[in-house]
Amino acid sequence: MKEMSPDEIRSFQQERGLHVTGELNDATIRALDESRWKLGDRSLYLQNSPMMRGDDVAALQSRLTEMGFNCGRVDGIFGEVTEAAVKEFQKSVGVKVDGKCGPATIIALLRLTKIVSGGAPGALRESAAQKNRGPALANKVIVIDPASNEYEAEIVYDIAQRLEGRLLALGASVFLTRGAHNNPTEAERISFTNQNGADLLISLHVDHYSNPSARGVATFFYGSDQHGVHSIVGERFASLVQREICARTDFLNCRTHAKTWDSLRLTKAPAVRVDLGYATNEGDAARLARPDFRDTVAESFVIAIQRLYLAAEDDAKTGTLRISDLRSAGIRR
Repeated sequence: MKEMSPDEIRSFQQERGLHVTGELNDATIRALDESRWKLGDRSLYLQNSPMMRGDDVAALQSRLTEMGFNCGRVDGIFGEVTEAAVKEFQKSVGVKVDGKCGPATIIALLRLTKIVSGGAPGALRESAAQKNRGPALANKVIVIDPASNEYEAEIVYDIAQRLEGRLLALGASVFLTRGAHNNPTEAERISFTNQNGADLLISLHVDHYSNPSARGVATFFYGSDQHGVHSIVGERFASLVQREICARTDFLNCRTHAKTWDSLRLTKAPAVRVDLGYATNEGDAARLARPDFRDTVAESFVIAIQRLYLAAEDDAKTGTLRISDLRSAGIRR
């Protein structure tokens, strides 16, 4: 790997949807390794940990998805769902069914890609699964992930508890990834979320920056411009969260953004990360210090969650729906 300047690293991180630091951290090194593989450079197959990762895997998943084979999320990781999709494709084109994407399978894939144009079956599948869950929160599993850095831990844990209480009252099953004093790793949080069969993951953070003028709320969902994929449900939920918080508070709107962070990429359920202001900004810090403000933020999340599961004709204008309105939308009595 040739030596990269900080500006080159920042440019690469920006392109790949990573945290832009200008430093070669672990996530950036992994992304650099993945970026060197193009479809056809190597045979792809399911292997024991660590699984095969790379842009070639993402390209394979994207092509199969376009043709209607279910690879799950296009995440660039060759797992069991991808192997099953490869086998289904191999059956359909009459090549050896072994789940390995070798030369014969790649040739068949490239030939068919030229004559088959897909729409977005993966996106339709994700959207349909979300709609099939119905509007009631009583059968939903929601994982809340409060961050643990010293400057944010107490604030986001308090908001997480306020949100947890409201969701439990509405019948949802709620799990927090940490308690008041422990600090699990990111991998442990992801594993915890996946093992509990979450319908949604909400990761709560407070940002910080060297310039105290930086302020506002931003929401992030899984997406990669590099591979032309994103989570349809994740993006919609991110938009709902951002809009509800900004409609109900005086936070500056820093919009929603697609990112490839592991917490968004590796979580099986639709996931969002919300940066609730800046600890380094006097105004944001003062807002977050107020219990009534934290209550408003928690209520914004509840309304956004419910709006995600409502049919379009049952939805309401941003900032107008109240928790007391939710029973009429299918919530348990």
